Amino acid sequence: MPDPFFVPVPRFKVLRIFCLVEATVLLTLLLIAVPLKYFAGYPIAVEVLGPIDGFVFLAFGWTVVQALTAGDVSLWMGVKLILAACLPFGGYYSWWSLR
Repeated sequence: MPDPFFVPVPRFKVLRIFCLVEATVLLTLLLIAVPLKYFAGYPIAVEVLGPIDGFVFLAFGWTVVQALTAGDVSLWMGVKLILAACLPFGGYYSWWSLR
C-alpha cells in the first residue's frame, strides 16, 4: 500500500538543487578552506571539505546519469553539467541553464 503522504520530487528539480549544492561546496573549498590551509596554517579545513566535495561531486554525477537514462536531459547537456561542475561558478551556470 503506497504511503499517502509521500510526494515524489521530480528528478529535474533534484538535479537543479544538486547543481547549487555542488557549486557552493566547491567554492567553499576553494575560497575558504584552501586559503586557510596555505595562509593561516589550518590544513584541517581542506581535510574536512575535500572529502565532502568529492562525495557531493559523485552524488551529482550519479544524479546526472539518472537524468540521462530517464531522458530528462540530453547527452550533450549531461556532458556540459559534469564539465561545469569542475569549474568554480560552473554549478551556478548549470542551475541557471536548467530552468
